[in-house]
Amino acid sequence: MVPNSLRALFLLLLLLACRESRASQNCLSKQQLLSAIRQLQQLLKGQETRFAEGIRHMKSRLAALQSSVSRVAPDAPPVSCPALNAPPDGKKFGSKYLVDHEVHFTCNPGFRLVGPSSVMCLPNGTWTGEQPRCRDVDECMGPQHMCPQGTTCINTGGGFQCVSPECPEGSGNVSYVKTSPFQCERNPCPMDSRSCRHLPKTISFHYLSLPSNLKPPITLFRMATASAPGRAGPNSLRFGIVGGNSRGHFVMQRSDRQTGELILVQTLQGPQTLEVDVDMSEYLDRSFQANHVSKVTVFVSPYDF
Repeated sequence: MVPNSLRALFLLLLLLACRESRASQNCLSKQQLLSAIRQLQQLLKGQETRFAEGIRHMKSRLAALQSSVSRVAPDAPPVSCPALNAPPDGKKFGSKYLVDHEVHFTCNPGFRLVGPSSVMCLPNGTWTGEQPRCRDVDECMGPQHMCPQGTTCINTGGGFQCVSPECPEGSGNVSYVKTSPFQCERNPCPMDSRSCRHLPKTISFHYLSLPSNLKPPITLFRMATASAPGRAGPNSLRFGIVGGNSRGHFVMQRSDRQTGELILVQTLQGPQTLEVDVDMSEYLDRSFQANHVSKVTVFVSPYDF
């Protein structure tokens, strides 16, 4: 077929040449030209058929390849470890949880890290250690004396406070004596001094440490009366807030006949220090007997924990 095809192409060239020179004796006859044209047409038809068959074969191969690829299982997602959060009162560094990635942890000042400071994601989807936590450092329990002599160390969230409660100064025939580091008692009053008897018989000092943004309501402190052996106790008690800078953050209410409770009713944002003076008055058959004051100091930490 190929030699004939070449011959037909050669004849076509001669035809074209004869059109340029009609007088040439080498021009083909009409029958020869028609035969050459038919041969060229058959050649083109054959080439077209083979080209179409090649296209169909290629399409068939592509379809088979597509079907084979579709049946293959999808790629497995990359292995990752569970997400980690920053510990309360601490920080986390690192946000990628894929294999071989590390996450680091630190604590805020006044706290120490309990657990690993770094963990790494393993190929099995677990971390190399448990998530750590931050624990408050009790500076008051250390070997060093954090507070000057004559003061008492109070541990707070992320820090400490040095306190030195003092009894009220004496005035006239009224005076107080310190019976313990956190309590003062009034000396006996003269028989004819009614004003002395209406001053607090005891003054106690209490220190509380609270986290920032603690959700109220919550009971912080309780006051109760206790009768001395062999003596009749009061048959009526009254509780109230008589001083401080609490600005309505607290209320005092009775929980039973003998007990009053100091309740936090507003959220406190730290750091700040609040003071509230709570009074408990004793009555016997509606006659005033004595009152007791508890001075409560609340240290609000800058941290939520």
